[in-house]
Amino acid sequence: MRRGRDGGAADARRPRVVTGARTAPRTVTRTATRTAAAAGATAVVLLAAACGGGGGGGDEGAVLSSSWGDPQNPLEPANTNEVQGGKVLDMIFRNLKKYDPKTGAAQDMLAEKIETSDSQNFRITVKDGWKFSNGEPVTARSFVDAWNYGASLKNNQKNAYFFQYIDGYDKTHPESGSQSADTLSGLKTVDDRTFTVKLSQKFSTFPDTLGYNAYAPLPRAFFDDHDAWVAKPVGNGPYQVDSYAKGSQMSLRKWDGYNGPDKAQNGGVDLKVYTDNATAYNDLMSGNLDLVDDIPASQLKNAPNDLGDRYINTPAGILQTLAFPFYDKAWNKPGMEKVRKGLSMAIDRKQITETIFQKTRTPATDWTSPVLGEDGGFREGLCGDGCEYRPSDAKKLIQEGGGLPGGQVKITFNADTGSHRDWVEAVCNSINRALGQGKACVPNPVGTFADYRNQIGDEKMPGPFRAGWQMDYPLIQNFLQPLYYTNASSNDGKWSNQEFDDLVDQANAESDTTKAVDTFVKAEEVVRDEMAAIPLWYQNGSAGYSERLSDVTLNPFSVPVYDRIKVG
Repeated sequence: MRRGRDGGAADARRPRVVTGARTAPRTVTRTATRTAAAAGATAVVLLAAACGGGGGGGDEGAVLSSSWGDPQNPLEPANTNEVQGGKVLDMIFRNLKKYDPKTGAAQDMLAEKIETSDSQNFRITVKDGWKFSNGEPVTARSFVDAWNYGASLKNNQKNAYFFQYIDGYDKTHPESGSQSADTLSGLKTVDDRTFTVKLSQKFSTFPDTLGYNAYAPLPRAFFDDHDAWVAKPVGNGPYQVDSYAKGSQMSLRKWDGYNGPDKAQNGGVDLKVYTDNATAYNDLMSGNLDLVDDIPASQLKNAPNDLGDRYINTPAGILQTLAFPFYDKAWNKPGMEKVRKGLSMAIDRKQITETIFQKTRTPATDWTSPVLGEDGGFREGLCGDGCEYRPSDAKKLIQEGGGLPGGQVKITFNADTGSHRDWVEAVCNSINRALGQGKACVPNPVGTFADYRNQIGDEKMPGPFRAGWQMDYPLIQNFLQPLYYTNASSNDGKWSNQEFDDLVDQANAESDTTKAVDTFVKAEEVVRDEMAAIPLWYQNGSAGYSERLSDVTLNPFSVPVYDRIKVG
């Protein structure tokens, strides 16, 4: 989203299926579905190669420094759907579920048990003894109040969409007009540790989505003095925010009162803001930074020699795409699906991934990720010839579709992180060669990620734009619904297709995992036929770290597992 989140290398966003209705409540105890298990089996192999350091004792009071980018919005859990803010939420919050840092599988964290008899009505029991870092207890109300806040139209939370299946969402967040209710009718507090959730339809994978930070609990301090909380967020995770200077640094420190099973193995993390990942890499090499979690494309040739076994390069659940502004009639009129497909066929993915990314990317052939495995919904080659480099066919299709709007394509991207300028220029060069026009495609850089996301939110994209996706949990649903469902939280291009929506609804209501995955694949075929977005490449997580650190890993979402890092 994050979770999903707008992904890519540096910026971008787990459910167990409860099968069959029963007469008595069923306690969800195992969290890995066939999907998550497939992803997990892959991730275990990948993460074995991603581990760094020798696992020495370390200094539990020592602080490490890591590269970072300012988040787009204040760190409200229901309002953060990009990676930079998501990194912080992962450190300061713990939710009902937690995604295993090696496999991605959902595991109970604050959930003592989640019971259901019909995959529509759930009874959730919260573990006793959890607290927020300000001393407040974490209760059932902490979740109910937080979810009601996130779902309310008045609060304008970007992740409100994640609450859409809870009864009453149409009243708290109507598609048009004012809300007629402030709370979700499907949420009920039973006692201090128990609450119930009634969904508007069966959603068999709902329990394991509850590790996503949109579902994080919130203390009363969030509501009693919201401005103070936003200035210095209070969570219930292993770290707490010490200070934040926008454009410079956020300092997080280990919370000694944390009693979860994943206590921080270091004294804290200083997240240093960089607007250029090349500068971050240079600081790492000069000893002024401990960890860079996005190696610049210009250094991918050098990193293995520069860093040795302190260089991490491991596949992750990340897909880079080009999205389209479907709110612009020029890109949404009849025949434009041919133009979109033609542009896709004009991109030489193989050459770009080999020359710019040194094979740390793999040309995409569908809209998900290989980490899902076939059981989880990955279908190699589903894109067909639309993802093959066929310059003559590309030119013909674009002409048949009515030509490029205005005669030129502008690809918009944020220029501050992720080596995006390099690959966007390469994509434009490829399109220009294929079409035989020197200016058929031009890069359109935006200075910072925050400004870029704001322009996307304001629907100001003049043409295709960078829209990478970092999975929130390893399910095909997460690669499709948040991005392409009508009015979904990360559907930045505002694509809408009723057949796709209906198939997603059908898949979510399916109690059999295999049937659900097959139905999601059918929905993905609609995305393919309309070329709702151009899949470019599957992305590895890349990182490098200093000799001060050990036990450095990237999780399947390509984010450093900060609490496990040892210093000294």
